[in-house]
Amino acid sequence: MSISGCKTEPDHPSLNRILERGYVTVGTLYGPNSYYLGAEGPAGFEYELAKKYADYIGVKLKVLPSYSLDELFPRLDSGEVDFLAAGLAVTPNRLDQYNFAPSYDAISQKLVFKQGNKRPRTIKDLTGNLMVTANSSHVENLNSLQQQHETLSWQETSEFDGEELLLKVLSGEIDYTVVDSHVLAINRRYYPDVSIGFTIKKPEPLAWLTSKHSDDSILGSLIEFFGEVHHDGTLLALDDKYYGHVEKFNYVDTHAFLAAIENTLPTYQPLFEKYSQDLDWKLLAAISYQESHWNPKARSATGVRGMMMLTLPTAKQMGVKSRLDPEQSIRGGAKYFKRLIGRIPDRIPFPDRMWFALASYNVGFGHVNDARIITQRQGGDADRWVDVKSRLPLLKQKKYYKTVKYGYARGDEPVHYVENIRRYYHTLSYFDEKVRKKPVTNKEPDIQLTE
Repeated sequence: MSISGCKTEPDHPSLNRILERGYVTVGTLYGPNSYYLGAEGPAGFEYELAKKYADYIGVKLKVLPSYSLDELFPRLDSGEVDFLAAGLAVTPNRLDQYNFAPSYDAISQKLVFKQGNKRPRTIKDLTGNLMVTANSSHVENLNSLQQQHETLSWQETSEFDGEELLLKVLSGEIDYTVVDSHVLAINRRYYPDVSIGFTIKKPEPLAWLTSKHSDDSILGSLIEFFGEVHHDGTLLALDDKYYGHVEKFNYVDTHAFLAAIENTLPTYQPLFEKYSQDLDWKLLAAISYQESHWNPKARSATGVRGMMMLTLPTAKQMGVKSRLDPEQSIRGGAKYFKRLIGRIPDRIPFPDRMWFALASYNVGFGHVNDARIITQRQGGDADRWVDVKSRLPLLKQKKYYKTVKYGYARGDEPVHYVENIRRYYHTLSYFDEKVRKKPVTNKEPDIQLTE
């Protein structure tokens, strides 16, 4: 027997075994919603949540990502991983085969088509070919629907995931696919011509899976963990980090932004890169697009002008002589934004630190601080953006703004402002990483072991 083939632990270890060996092995899927390798290392909603679980039980996290559901489930069945954290829906078939931890989100299934083609509004309207990912909850749902609609047919593929099928819809290779609502929300930022026909399945919960053969202590620890992160706001903050900026979709705005990336951004990108210094140039560009749509002659009725829409006093403080000069404006805007970041308390980590600074760029540091005070008074976490952004609109109400230092403010505006910039930044990051850079051809699975 070869060394690589030896098993040194039980197929289905207990929590005690996990604690003894010092790491937990988690199965997940490659993709922006679950796990991917970003510029600063592993990232993704499922990855970050799994990392918090590992920290909760005091062990390291060992991630074993798969490229398809065909790979994923056998790893749990064989005991190669301790549980699955991959945005998996709780379905009747899966309930028969696996145990589920408490739900942490809910998604619906959307049937999508290409904008410009005839919109299907019901299953009876489907006239072309429908393709979905094999072994997905979409297949289970379609099998159920077929009992009521005998003519319903589809193809299943193990080669392509949901995002790849969206591209096939856009290219005309297939007419329809089914995609989960949270996956669609992110991808419509890059591919706005993916349109929703109808909701094919109402919201269903997402949860982590354990084997029915696993020791109950693992499931028990997951139940305790999710109780903790639900209670302390950790789950809410993580959900806001990955999905808080994609809840709303504007077809016209998205198309205009994609056109500006192609036609206008190349003129000014060198300036964003030059003056970003320790900032991400894409964030600086996103701020500028929100402010001026990359128009150096932009001006508002309140007197702010230029690429970064600086007020006259701010421009003077930042050494900007001409706000209409693109280079001076970008340099001044970058300097001012970094100054705002520096005013945010050091204990507040990124990315929340960034969102507070962005809100301050829009409404002023004083008003943001007032909202943090109101948040604290109401028992929220004044250092957490997801808590503060729900209180910022209260600055429009007299009973709140009369109790704080800087008074009235249109507090809903910085909330929308930050969300817009996050969307633009996310889209710019996607094209910078996925389109403009040479794609990685090595598809060997990697195992990440983190502290």
